[in-house]
Amino acid sequence: MKNKIECQDVWKKYNKNNALGIKEFILHGGKKNKNRFDREWALSDISFSVKEGQAFGIVGPNGTGKSTLLSLLLGTITADKGYIRTDGRVASLLELGAGFHGDLTGRQNILLHGVILGMTKEEIRSLTPDIIEFSEIQSAIDEPIRSYSSGMVARLGFSIIIHAASEILLIDEVLAVGDAKFQKKCILHLNKFKKDGGTIVVVSHDMPELASICDIGFCLNMGKIAKFGPIDEVIEYYQTLDY
Repeated sequence: MKNKIECQDVWKKYNKNNALGIKEFILHGGKKNKNRFDREWALSDISFSVKEGQAFGIVGPNGTGKSTLLSLLLGTITADKGYIRTDGRVASLLELGAGFHGDLTGRQNILLHGVILGMTKEEIRSLTPDIIEFSEIQSAIDEPIRSYSSGMVARLGFSIIIHAASEILLIDEVLAVGDAKFQKKCILHLNKFKKDGGTIVVVSHDMPELASICDIGFCLNMGKIAKFGPIDEVIEYYQTLDY
């Protein structure tokens, strides 16, 4: 199996604003309060690869660089050092429903979002029935999105993304959509996507969810890879961290 994602010696700095605000002067005598975000590098010396048909899990404490890494893989930000290569169309489940227009109907938003994802209108129209069926919002599909609940918006967003003609899926804490039955359906679909040769990278704090999807992964801590290996070993290591 060939590599679909390659990340080699990647470093990314925080974009810091060093100016002190009035809060620091009042509370800390003009000194910034130190926390895990005060390190110079958001990510340091990150190297890994993900093969075709493989799901890769990323765990770690908040503020340790997980979402920064997904943004680098997606290409919305660039590395300061090293290189990243992705082979194939990438779709991201980073914020479901982002980009939806409230005054447009669910059906119209499927077309709009599909175009944003790089699909042709013909592709979108042929997939629309499947997208609607998977989302389970058939009765509301011709109503304005602003009338939807947050759960309905999330289900429609998830359904559009997984039906896009992508080879790589980047997922950030968004599988808690709908009820338990719908969540199970989402996980089954992702495992089928993987079985069919798709590549997945998942960031999550839900360890059973990660274990049900991922094969391997790593634990990030303070922007560095602290543990790399089979996902069950990575999860076990993460759960022992004292942070």
